[in-house]
Amino acid sequence: MTALREWLGRCPLVAILRGIHPAEAEDVVARLAAAGIAIVEVPLNSPEPVESIRRLAKRFGASMLVGAGTVMAPEQVQAVEAAGGRLIVTPHADGRIVREAKRHRMFVCPGFATPTEAFAMLTAGADAIKLFPAEASNPAALRGMLAVLPAGTLVLPVGGIEAGTMPAWRQAGAAGFGVGSALYRAGDTAEAVAAKASALMAALRS
Repeated sequence: MTALREWLGRCPLVAILRGIHPAEAEDVVARLAAAGIAIVEVPLNSPEPVESIRRLAKRFGASMLVGAGTVMAPEQVQAVEAAGGRLIVTPHADGRIVREAKRHRMFVCPGFATPTEAFAMLTAGADAIKLFPAEASNPAALRGMLAVLPAGTLVLPVGGIEAGTMPAWRQAGAAGFGVGSALYRAGDTAEAVAAKASALMAALRS
């Protein structure tokens, strides 16, 4: 199984498709794939999220990492796995969800806001940890936490991430980013998503 670090090495952006409908999911993700994005997360507070994950995993699972975000309880993990999802992302620090995801041999990236939560999630087995909400933190705080976290810890800021904010976080040591509205807002056309993806990828290259 490809390590999460390798997926992020292909592209450090995790596309958060909050609010997407199953009928539009494949067209939108095809545009993301064409732009070079390799990781897609369908939040579970979207319409019929498990169906979207099922369709995306069937079509793109061989070339992209598809999973679920806003996972709030351990029992949701099995439904995501049954749909073909391989990634679990949470907004909060819940060791039960981390352990359940690892029991199913899935990647898991739980949310954290403090060093205490970060260490607890890594101890539980997290593959990466999600600094959320990033708007409430800053790159200097990330740099300070990385100085004490285990070497090689993958930290992904999420919340308010856009082309203009990424460079400072990258310089502070961010391994990648979860990107929501800067890539997709509910109702966006596939063409609009393609344009946003192109702009974000250009910002990464520069």
